[in-house]
Amino acid sequence: MASENWLNQDFYKVLGVAEDASDADIKKAYRKLARKYHPDQHPGDAEAERKFKEVAEAYDVLSDKKDREEYDQIRKYGAAGFAGAQGGGFPGGFGGGFPGGQNVHFSQSGGGQNINIEDLLGGMFGGGAGGLGGFGGGSNFGGGFQQAPRKGADVEANARISFKDSFNGTERSVTLPSGATTKIRIPSGVKDGQKLKLRGKGQQGPGGAGDLILHVFVDSHPVFERDGNDVVVHVPVSLQEAVEGAVLEVPTPDGKSVKLRLQAGAPAGQKMRAKARGFKTAKGTGNLIVIPEVELPQNLTDEAKTAFAEFLKLAPQGDVRSDLMRKAAQ
Repeated sequence: MASENWLNQDFYKVLGVAEDASDADIKKAYRKLARKYHPDQHPGDAEAERKFKEVAEAYDVLSDKKDREEYDQIRKYGAAGFAGAQGGGFPGGFGGGFPGGQNVHFSQSGGGQNINIEDLLGGMFGGGAGGLGGFGGGSNFGGGFQQAPRKGADVEANARISFKDSFNGTERSVTLPSGATTKIRIPSGVKDGQKLKLRGKGQQGPGGAGDLILHVFVDSHPVFERDGNDVVVHVPVSLQEAVEGAVLEVPTPDGKSVKLRLQAGAPAGQKMRAKARGFKTAKGTGNLIVIPEVELPQNLTDEAKTAFAEFLKLAPQGDVRSDLMRKAAQ
């Protein structure tokens, strides 16, 4: 969803990538910076937390195809057509500049290029949308424009949740500026560093209350990882299971499990997938990605070593890295 701040934010610069960067490059840059600035690595460091929030917001926009297209259009349109914000012309026949250039709002419909004309006019004449009475039969040009009362300031709060809470959704109690507490529903699928906006929960003002901006931080998990909306889990398998094949019972973040068949002799690192068992978000549902990892026998007896040597004579593997060296030389 478009933000009125997108004109002033360079998310590509925040992530340190080019504007034509691939999805893989954007993800790689985000992961590197998220690890660098994550609050777990810098407890009590307000600057690191601020940087982490910037990185998370940039990735949240650029990793979504629709949001990225809209963001690119807004940046291009703003750079080329909103010179009026700095004293130049305005596309479509508006001459001259708009004071400050800060009251330009974009809606998500129509590819992000629709302009909120009430906010534009409010910025020109010193009022908000509620002050344009001359267009609705109230005051008129002769009587001047009345500035709408301002809303109260937005306030920010942090919430730390577990990996499973981000998967299932949860509730948290947040203390408001008034001293009262309110329960906030954190939806399933929320990402580490994501912002949630609760309208009307900020400071009170003449025009109503501002918003509450909740920054959500998600703890890591010893078993599960998140990749987009997918859940990744590395599953140990025995040498016998890897050679003969097996049915693996794999845990899922919701406390349940799923069974997947491991094919006999499957290549090392070959991924298995349980469809639609990942994170559920408004933009889609991910999968459970299972990566089998062979656990080799330890502390072999002399008899076991002799038997293994006989096995290798019956089933020699040859040079397993020859293909790797060939490809590396290309």
